[in-house]
Formats: sequence, C-alpha cells, structure tokens
Amino acid sequence: MTVFFIGAGPGDPELLTLKARRIIGECPVCLYAGSLVPQEVVSCAPDGALVRDTAAMTLADTHAEILAARERGENVARVHSGDPSLYGAIAEQIRLLKRDGIEYEIIPGVPAYAAAAAALGQELTIPEIAQSVVLTRVSMKSTGMPKGETLENFARTGATLAIHLGVRALLDIHRRLAPFYGDDCPVVVAYRVGWPDQKLIRTTLSAMREDVRAEKITRTALVLVGPALGREQEFVDSALYDPAIPHVLRPKTSTKPG
Repeated sequence: MTVFFIGAGPGDPELLTLKARRIIGECPVCLYAGSLVPQEVVSCAPDGALVRDTAAMTLADTHAEILAARERGENVARVHSGDPSLYGAIAEQIRLLKRDGIEYEIIPGVPAYAAAAAALGQELTIPEIAQSVVLTRVSMKSTGMPKGETLENFARTGATLAIHLGVRALLDIHRRLAPFYGDDCPVVVAYRVGWPDQKLIRTTLSAMREDVRAEKITRTALVLVGPALGREQEFVDSALYDPAIPHVLRPKTSTKPG
C-alpha cells in the first residue's frame, strides 16, 4: 500500500490538481485536516471509503489509522491544506512511514500565498521593487524559529513577506517590520482564501491590527507585507519580453533600415 500526501490547495475544491482528485477518488481511506480543508475537497472519495477528519487527532492516532490500512492492503489519501511542503507537518509522518517500511508519495497543491496573489489580481515580484518572496511564520504556540530566521533579517532584503500563523501577532509584526518597511508599507491580510467567506483586507503596517480586529479575524489568515503589494506604482517592464534583450528563443530584432 501507499500513503499519498495530497496538497488540497487553499480551500476551493476546483483548485485541486487532476492527480489529487483522481487519487482521492481511488483511495479506500482518506485522512484530511478538517480545520483547514473543507469537506467538499474530499467529497470525491469513493463510496464506502473511510473518511476521517484528523483535526482532533494526534500523530500517533493518524499513524495508527495508516497501520490499520496497511493490514487491509488499502491505500491512504492523507490530505493537507495548501501545499504539503509548506508547514504541512509531513516530515514527522514520513519519518514514521520510513521506520515502518511504508511507501509514500507527495502530490503538490496550490499554496496559500499563490492563491492570495491570484485573488488580489497581482504579481508578488515586481521588477526593481521586489524580486523575492519569503515564506515564513511567527512562533506563537508553534515550535520555535531557527536562529537567524527572524522577521528583521528577512525585512532587511525588502522582499515580499508571506507570514503564516501571524494574525494574532500583528502588534509584534508591526514593531519588528516598521523600521525597515515604514508604517505606510502595503499589507494584505488574506483570510480563508478560496473559501466562500474569503476576505482580503488591504491595509498598511500601522493600520493592519485595527483593521483585522474590526473584521474579528483571529485565525486562518496569511499576512503579506511589502512594497510590491501597492495598488498603483511605477516600475520598469520586465526584460522577459524586451525586444532589445534577445535570448535563445527570441533572436535580436534587426533595427537596420530596409
């Protein structure tokens, strides 16, 4: 048997990849993170499948379900929100699978930051303004951050920051980022992107805490920070389509008369 770690995307069932939908539809066992994955995403599970919400389960509990499935010779769809490679907590699950000699495969999904950018209708990497996106988080009640991976260090680059698990730490985020980005730096707080109750709050570093409190948002939100998030701004065109800059697929255009 095989355990398939499946990225369910941010919440919209239509953002499942074709492969993810096919595998969920074939697996007799489906374990999904119900606090972050809507039930509609796993509604394609086959009739009679064991479909369990793992929100209240421990690592030992979910692994016990996998071991039971192995005894029955049944494949398992282990469905996570977004993309499993980002804060999916799959590393410790994989460690147990390797220990017990269980095969696994990872099916990528649409990450929240990409879905948020799509919902905003804009690019996160703007020429000469920001060409990097830093995916990070704050500690809060989660495991601590490695030494050197601080908001201040990331902010020094001027990159677009995608901060996970930070909606309850907005005061601290403002205090740490304002010296680098300024109080008026654009911020987007993306709440439950891809869900029917999705909210996109456009604000600034100095105003974001009050704006989020006004919407009564306390969880399941991604905080995007950086100058690339501005609605209207001057920037140079990318060199990608510049006729004066040839590449292997587009030879230089001649400018000679005749």
